[in-house]
Amino acid sequence: MQLKNVKWLGDFWYEYRKNKAAVMGLVIVTAVVLIAITAPLLTPYGALQTSVGTPLQPPTSGHPLGTDGLGRDIFAGVVYGSRTALMVGLLATGIGAGLGTLVGTVSGYNRGKIDDILMRITESFIIIPVFFLALVLMAFLGQSIVNVIFVVGILSWPRVARLVRADFLTLREREFVKAARMDGASKIDIMVREILPNVTPTIIVASTLEIASAILYESSLSFLGLGDANVPSWGVMLKYAQPYIFQAWWAITFPGLAITILVLALNEMGDGLNDALNPRLKERK
Repeated sequence: MQLKNVKWLGDFWYEYRKNKAAVMGLVIVTAVVLIAITAPLLTPYGALQTSVGTPLQPPTSGHPLGTDGLGRDIFAGVVYGSRTALMVGLLATGIGAGLGTLVGTVSGYNRGKIDDILMRITESFIIIPVFFLALVLMAFLGQSIVNVIFVVGILSWPRVARLVRADFLTLREREFVKAARMDGASKIDIMVREILPNVTPTIIVASTLEIASAILYESSLSFLGLGDANVPSWGVMLKYAQPYIFQAWWAITFPGLAITILVLALNEMGDGLNDALNPRLKERK
């Protein structure tokens, strides 16, 4: 069994590394994770610590990315902001992927009226301008990182649900599922033990892309003042840098680059995972 797993990983990596952009994305994401873990070792300043330098000081040896309008070290903000970005991305995506998988599983396997009802609800969420709905919910719930994670999570499930449903509609007619029905397996057993493991690659790919979306949503909400100002965030840094956009380019450039690079890296990773996992999906019987 271990040898089989090693061979699978070898085949997966062989397909994944064909996409050079995906490999670079994996390297960048790994680097960001390491930066988030080792943040206290990388900077002597806290992300929210004010007056550590002259306000709006350009990049120097003491402050390699400069300081903002409150004299906070921008490098410290970018480093600690990576923790918030990854935390929001992973937790919000976990909520959305979990809910989307549940809806897609029930809808795709049962079809009929249940499928119609769940898909109408899903399509309603897709039609609604999600970001504006997020603004309304945040204004109602209040500013906190927990609320950001909750709002982003509950609004990110429809895409996962549709992908999972599509796979279930195909797999439910396969021979191994029919054999399980003939053996007397219950619906739950068939959905969870027989079909869901075969849908896992689709969930992984979709979730990787949703992490990038969640980071963008958090940054946008924070930039508009609906995030948590007491938590280091790239979006909050952009908000405070806005008045100085023409006076101190570094204050807005570096957190903006951090968001752009991480989101692009996650999207490239998602493409690479899709390329590497889809050939295996085609081989499923």
